[in-house]
This record gives sequence, C-alpha cells and structure tokens, in this order.
Amino acid sequence: MFTDITLGQYYQTKSVLHDLDARVKLVGTFLYIITVFVCNSITAFIVAGLFLTFVIAISHVPASFMFKGLKGIAMLIIFTVAFNLFLTPGTVIWQYGVFHITKEGIRIAILMLLRLTLLISGTSILTLTTTPSNLTDGLESILGPFQKVGVPVHEVAMMMSIALRFIPILMEETDKIIKAQTARGADFETGNLFTRAKNMIPILVPLFVSAFRRASDLALAMEARCYQGGAGRTKMKPLHYEKRDGAAYVILVVYTTVICVITW
Repeated sequence: MFTDITLGQYYQTKSVLHDLDARVKLVGTFLYIITVFVCNSITAFIVAGLFLTFVIAISHVPASFMFKGLKGIAMLIIFTVAFNLFLTPGTVIWQYGVFHITKEGIRIAILMLLRLTLLISGTSILTLTTTPSNLTDGLESILGPFQKVGVPVHEVAMMMSIALRFIPILMEETDKIIKAQTARGADFETGNLFTRAKNMIPILVPLFVSAFRRASDLALAMEARCYQGGAGRTKMKPLHYEKRDGAAYVILVVYTTVICVITW
C-alpha cells in the first residue's frame, strides 16, 4: 500500500515535459489546482481531464504508474465520496435510517471524485518530471520577491524540496517495517479500531527513529559540505527560459481561459 504513493518520486525518462523549466511546471501546477477547485460542471471537468491526459501523454510517464499513485489514497477518496453521497441534503431518492441519497448528493459526490482524482494526478506530475534540485531552484526563483521583506526564500524552498523527497523514502521504510513486524508475528489486520491503533505502535516507534536518523545524517552531510544557506551560492545549471517554455505558458493561458469561460 505505502509503495503505491508516487508523490515525491521522480520518474527518469526523456520527454518535453521533463525538459521544461521548473518554474513553468510550478506555475502550471498552481494554475491547474485553482482550475480544478473552481470547476463546477461536468464539462469543465472533462476539459481539465483532457488537459491532464495530454500532459501525461507528453511526459512519457506510464498511465499505470499514475493510477498506482491513486491506490494509496483510495480509502480517502471512498470516504469523501460516501460522506457527500449519503449526508448531502436535497431531493431524496433513497433513504434508510439517517442515511439518504439525494440528487444533489450524487452530483456533489461525482464532482468530488473527479476533483480529487485530477488533483492528485496533476500534482504528482510535478514531482515525477522534476528533479529535487530543479524543484528547489524553481521555488527559490518564484518566491524571490518575498526575500525583500525578510522571508528566507532559499531555506523555505530547500525545506519543501526535502519534505517532498522524504515522502517516498518514509513510505518505503514504513512498508519494510510492517513486513518485518508481520514476519515476527504482529497482526495489523484483525481486531477493532482501537486494537489496530494499538498494534501500530511497533511501527511508529522504529519509523520515528529512522526518520530522525535520516534527518541527522542529512544535516551532517550538509555541514560537511559547508552548507550555510543561500547567501553567495551559485548554481551549476542556472534556470533560463527557452522557446518551449514560452509555448507552455501560452498553452496554460489558453487552458485557464477555457475553464474560466465554461465556469462563469
């Protein structure tokens, strides 16, 4: 289950999307998240879905790898859809006790399912096609103006990049711990909710120890390389825009305009 989470992973391949400037992908992801949240009709979601399909196609990331990332949050999606389906007031179609299905609930549940699916898949594309170093440089460049008001831009970008990079590492570590504890006779599948929560303690303790150990090793490695923040640092591969980045911005503007026209 934990190995199915693709957020934070980088998929090594050659594609137009991999070659785009990190700032373009950051802005594109931000705009896509906004458009997914403002979508309020099936037509708008179809346009957003077609745009995401086009992006996945040019990224050369296998569709199976993208759907694999949705398996990790399947329970969250099911719970959210069920909550909206059975507890939304409106014109009742079916009722049993306190639970009921309404026309409004069906519509909201479908829209929420589409929104969550597109949101997770769209944000995963960013990390799948951008290396952590490029992601850090892109964030630092975009947030650069805030440095004039005292915001530690470089440190913020570095922390966000490290946090994203640690997600798949910690998930893999969690999966290994679960398998090791299961081999020693631990049972995580049977019992009530409180019993299962209690059985998670043998997982959480070694996971926290491993996380702090990795953080300590990373801090020592950065100190050994004389890391002292962003002041005076240079980049081996500075970011610079090319023609393909301009074309990507034009596509983003067209897509955002279409969504806005459909929505409003």
